[in-house]
Amino acid sequence: MNDAPSSIRRRLFCAVPLTALAALAQADGALAAVVAKESKAPAKLSAEELSAIFLGTAKSFPNGEKVIPVDQRAGTEPYSGFYRRVAGKTEAQMAAYWSRIIFTGKGQPPQEVGDGAAVKKLVAANPNMVGYIEVSLVDASVRVVAEVK
Repeated sequence: MNDAPSSIRRRLFCAVPLTALAALAQADGALAAVVAKESKAPAKLSAEELSAIFLGTAKSFPNGEKVIPVDQRAGTEPYSGFYRRVAGKTEAQMAAYWSRIIFTGKGQPPQEVGDGAAVKKLVAANPNMVGYIEVSLVDASVRVVAEVK
């Protein structure tokens, strides 16, 4: 009989930290870099590889497959959080960066498609695209290639 209460205590002891971690991940804006589930992109991408793709210095995945990055809307927490964590740049620095790149004719910024749901829908339909979405939006239509913390 004493096993039942201790079993419940053990389950609660394990469940509470997991629930707290999930809430913390959502609160701190945890993001995931995702590709279509059938994409030929590598299984994992490093922060440096993501930075190169989203800053326009890499035109393909490390395995040689063409890559098309897609952004969430500038001015949102996912956008600023992604570039702060992956490229070490603020939103103002990103605006200046792209102004310079566009002015010199050396490139164009990633396509801006709106929120995480719009990014997921577009990426899921195109195996060459990579985008970032809130961890809570990840489902079977996409494959996570990097956690952005």
